Amino acid sequence: MTERLPLFPLSSALFPGLVLPLNVFEERYRALVRDLLALPGAAPRRFAVVAIRNGQEVAPTGQEGRVRGAAAGLGDDPVEALFEYGCVADATGIAERGEDGYELVATGLSRFRLLSVDASGEYLTAEVEPVPEEAGSGAGALVPEVVRAFTAYQKRLAGASERTLSAQEFPDDPGVLSYLVAAAVVAETPVKQQFLETPDTASRLTAELRLLRRETALIEKLPSLPAVDFTNQPMSAN
Repeated sequence: MTERLPLFPLSSALFPGLVLPLNVFEERYRALVRDLLALPGAAPRRFAVVAIRNGQEVAPTGQEGRVRGAAAGLGDDPVEALFEYGCVADATGIAERGEDGYELVATGLSRFRLLSVDASGEYLTAEVEPVPEEAGSGAGALVPEVVRAFTAYQKRLAGASERTLSAQEFPDDPGVLSYLVAAAVVAETPVKQQFLETPDTASRLTAELRLLRRETALIEKLPSLPAVDFTNQPMSAN
């Protein structure tokens, strides 16, 4: 069953269960946020998040170029400019910043496939089709392997001076773990998008395990890579 939702094009993918803080500056997205705030108190403030293949519309808090115009970012055909799969999000926190716009916390809920985009209103809206999450074969058995691989990866990347996650801090649920790792790995948007589009949890964990092992081996050969503080990555599971 399809539905139509307000659309936030972003420079990166959002994953179910993960949170992403956003700065909203451009007028069309201020209008979207105002409409979310105008909903009744008990109503869900949901919208669709999808990554842009090239360019940037609304960026996570703290990044340069936080908002770009839709025409500049998406061109004449928004559907062609966007990836096919995205994530339904809930505005779990909205704070007004006067003339500077809004600060918004987006919490990922579930995946969708993008069917169409309507640019005729104050802001973009999208017709989306839900994409169910399938476990796949052997997802549970992959959890300890992925945890070990990610632990080795973060230690190599972060360096001994930075705090890294212990095995006890990782979720036991294979699906939650798969999205947590997808959000946390240092990778370009197309790579993260592939994780979002992977049809089932087992296949996603398998692909992540392969990536983690390869990247860890590369980092071992390039010890001069800058340290990354994993405690500051947008990887909080809901």
